[in-house]
Amino acid sequence: MTEPLGPTGKPAIVTGGTRGLRVIITGAGGFVGKAVARDLARHHDVVGIDRAPFTCDGIAPIIGDLCDAQVLQSAFSSGCDAVIHLATIPGGAAEADPALARQVNIDSTMTLIDAAAQAGTRPRFVFASSIAVLGDPLPAQVDDATPVAPTLLYGAHKAMIETWIATQTRRGAISGLSLRLPGIIARPRGPSGMKSAFMSDVFHALVARRPIVLPVSPEATMWLMSLRRVARNLVHALGIEATGAFTLPAIRTSMRDLVDAIADAAQVDAALATHMPDPGLESAFGRLPPLSTPFATALGFAHDGSLAELVASALATLA
Repeated sequence: MTEPLGPTGKPAIVTGGTRGLRVIITGAGGFVGKAVARDLARHHDVVGIDRAPFTCDGIAPIIGDLCDAQVLQSAFSSGCDAVIHLATIPGGAAEADPALARQVNIDSTMTLIDAAAQAGTRPRFVFASSIAVLGDPLPAQVDDATPVAPTLLYGAHKAMIETWIATQTRRGAISGLSLRLPGIIARPRGPSGMKSAFMSDVFHALVARRPIVLPVSPEATMWLMSLRRVARNLVHALGIEATGAFTLPAIRTSMRDLVDAIADAAQVDAALATHMPDPGLESAFGRLPPLSTPFATALGFAHDGSLAELVASALATLA
């Protein structure tokens, strides 16, 4: 892990805010991208890139592939103060199409970093990494000293880019920060390409009073964060000087407690959720140990506060 440091060698938060930045957001039409774009558009000049058509008030959309040089030229033609890079081929989709995943997760990201460096003066580059870089199995507790040891292609790609961002930061091309995101809930219904989709599917099923069979046991433990909280954390990253890579704070909960909290908030029967554990999914996504994130906490990043607050926030943004 690269320790996040400010210019004095200690974690440091920049005062004075970040008004008036020109910010490029990749994956801007996605679940997290739209939330981040809405937050930034109130005070900044925001350009959003996505492969699929999308609209978001206050931002300039560019529809196209990051692999297309013309798309990048259009996005960076008026300069760049910061990039928030969210576009990715996620876990299950990466395993199904390794060539595409490499093209998007590695090649396009490196090209994006080059484009940002050429368009700005050491622009801020915030990378949405993942807890998948930590691998499986994990130690009894995860903290800022836990080594990177990915087992999924997706996690390996994220780890590679963390290293490249750190290298380009040391070389003075960018000011890079890689944030390892936990499970983000609750994602929209439909295919996401994510092996962890069940964490969001349970919200949709219980709110609709539909039965759901979960692929992990009631005792499965997860690290979770709401959409609103992850958007705030990503925006917060633009206003600090720290560089490096680290895991964000998250709520750790069992699947049983999550189901009970959703059922209580939605006033439905928790028995609608039953369990048929898949050993592979349980190992990768249901055995997450206690998490300690002192670097992120010192820099002002936060989780949702409590399981009840997490569920309430997720339900408020359910779509």
